Amino acid sequence: EAEKYTGRLEGIQYYKGTHDLGFMVFCSFGQQMQTLHDRHSEAVIVEAAKSLVSRCDPRIGLIRSWDFGEWNYPVIIDNMMNLEMLFWASKHTGDPVYRDVAVRHADITMKNHFRDDASSFHVVSYNDDGTVKSITANEGAPKVVLKRIMRDMDKAYYPTKTIVPSTEIVQDRVSLELFRGCIRGCRFCQAGYVYRPVRNRSEELLRGYAVEAVEDSGYQDMTLSSLSTSDYPHLVELCDDLEDFCAQRHVTLALPSLRADNFSMALMERLQKGRKTGLTFAPEAGTQRLRDAINKNLTEEDLLESCRRAFAGGYSAVKLYFMLGLPTETDEDVLGIADIAAHVMHAWRESALNKTRGVRITVSTSWFVPKPHTAFQWEPQIPIEEYERRVKLLREAMNTKSVTYNWHPSPTSFMEAVISCGDRRLGKVIETAWRKGETLSAWEDYFDLNRWMEAFEECGLDPHFYANRRRSEDEILPWSMISCGVAPGYLKR
Repeated sequence: EAEKYTGRLEGIQYYKGTHDLGFMVFCSFGQQMQTLHDRHSEAVIVEAAKSLVSRCDPRIGLIRSWDFGEWNYPVIIDNMMNLEMLFWASKHTGDPVYRDVAVRHADITMKNHFRDDASSFHVVSYNDDGTVKSITANEGAPKVVLKRIMRDMDKAYYPTKTIVPSTEIVQDRVSLELFRGCIRGCRFCQAGYVYRPVRNRSEELLRGYAVEAVEDSGYQDMTLSSLSTSDYPHLVELCDDLEDFCAQRHVTLALPSLRADNFSMALMERLQKGRKTGLTFAPEAGTQRLRDAINKNLTEEDLLESCRRAFAGGYSAVKLYFMLGLPTETDEDVLGIADIAAHVMHAWRESALNKTRGVRITVSTSWFVPKPHTAFQWEPQIPIEEYERRVKLLREAMNTKSVTYNWHPSPTSFMEAVISCGDRRLGKVIETAWRKGETLSAWEDYFDLNRWMEAFEECGLDPHFYANRRRSEDEILPWSMISCGVAPGYLKR
């Protein structure tokens, strides 16, 4: 019965008035050929391929879709079945003509049917100065795409059975996510805005996840992880719940960067039961004025009091994280970082019970990168030369004994700002850089800024346009069609 219906289409192989030959012939006779190994079907497909090739004008290089209507030479993108039939015909007959037509048609179609920035569902138009002129929703897409929220974290999947590598890796541990979101509102922090609202996992469920993950993996380190772990309301109780299990399995509990304004004696006592791996605090800025400007809501006395408590409890290593280049930052703010390090050193002298071990204070600075969906998304990144000047200024002021200063290299931070604030046109730049050999760019040994700059030049784009330009508040931003649930008006305030 199927052969009878397929046979009715046989005359189409000679029809040269449509581009739908692949759809009509290769679907029917192609299926029959594969099922029955029918040589007659093969002949029909080859003849149809000849008819299809006749619709390609060599001056244009495209297969004409149809011969009616007001268009001079209509071509639509719906041609995959045609290309498949032409490739098959070349392979079957050994004649490269069919393949050549298919390849040229595909190349020219890709070039002309896709916008340079690859926009489709949201079509982007640009002003002459490179800024976004408009973003138009297309093909039924919503004007603004709103993020989805997992409202009940107890129902969210948590991977207790992880793949354990056979070699040592950086994050060689169980990472237990306590909650999602952050109760703070730091103006530079993208995650703090994007992961709103705060949603806690239950203490009982976390205890079960912890035990399952350790037993399955055999890891001996567990990080209680979240954007602000010490804000988890049941943190001390959870540590108590895990105490016996961790002691029996020799598992060490660790916390990432802590809030200096809520580091309690009770929490420190729990952490002391494992290996003392040091504590990490992130004041972010060197003066109270700048901390208030970025909404850090942390005083220097909060930090020093937490350090005194830690030193008195036997800790002898503290890491302090700051950022350089924050909006409104001055040299006074930069030098304030060195002052804080000196004050922490003084707190150790005041509070440490056993000074024979000495103290290790590590100050690390990163370069501020403006991020979409934050209150600082309109701000520029300071120029590389200015960043390096501030690093030098701080390095020369950091003369306190036992204080180590580390800073993030400028080229990678610059490229991070470029991509962070980029638009769809950067897709070509990334591909071009990759074709030049740029891979694993997050590793300094592989990162090559010159390759990136060459890629930008070849694509006709200026990286400084993205990283070092202040945006007006009424400018349409490349990510304006995405909403994380925070209104732009709120960010402007």
